Amino acid sequence: MIVTTAGRTNEEMMEKARRVAQDLHIPYIKRNKEAIKDIQEREEADVLVVGKNRLEIHAKGGAEPVFFHPNSAMFRAKRIVNGEGEPFLEAVQLTSGMSMLDCTLGLASDSIIASLVTGKEGRVTGLEGNRFLAYLVKQGLQEWETDLPEMNEAMKRIQIVNKNYETYLYCCPDKSFDVVYFDPMFPEKIEESNGIKGLRQVALYSTLTENVLKEAKRVAKKRIVLKDHWQSPRFEQFGFNVYRRKTAKFHFGVMELD
Repeated sequence: MIVTTAGRTNEEMMEKARRVAQDLHIPYIKRNKEAIKDIQEREEADVLVVGKNRLEIHAKGGAEPVFFHPNSAMFRAKRIVNGEGEPFLEAVQLTSGMSMLDCTLGLASDSIIASLVTGKEGRVTGLEGNRFLAYLVKQGLQEWETDLPEMNEAMKRIQIVNKNYETYLYCCPDKSFDVVYFDPMFPEKIEESNGIKGLRQVALYSTLTENVLKEAKRVAKKRIVLKDHWQSPRFEQFGFNVYRRKTAKFHFGVMELD
């Protein structure tokens, strides 16, 4: 990975790009109006582009850049503030002051909703194994502003940890989170929103195992929740009770521990 700026740049953006490169301990290269594809081929590397309003990861050979955007969390948050239901919350059953470990952070959509509901007294920790994606999402959560103050505060409260869940779970004390949540990349592709399409190019494709679930049961106080494709065999394989939803392309599986 190397860092450069967007095509139209200025000294402020170049200085920001240098800071990002320093944070990540990777090279900064001056853009010089060169195409990203040409930089990728010359440097034989993926490119992290620092723009005026966002960071973008351009994976070599990838069709779509990866960038932070709250995506579905925006309209989901508005529904919650208006007192409407939410399938994710029906599964995790989070309330104010509770804690959740999001083992598969991605672009943090579900963690945002969890943080919104658990509030200032709650705790949401998100794990991301790709250090560049973890950095991009952490910056996005701190800098993105919506027209919903509660959501802005929720985004800033999320703690991002650059570790995979196999490693992190083993380090957690017993019963250290109320809920442990998994949303692994689906082997089957479904229709994806802008900003998420490119995620498949940089995501880590870890899978659930008996050992991982054993650790999750040790770490969780109340329940383990799995979001997965509606055809996934993992629900039955690991003994999750499934919240089936008509016409939905994914379901939630719940393992109660109380």
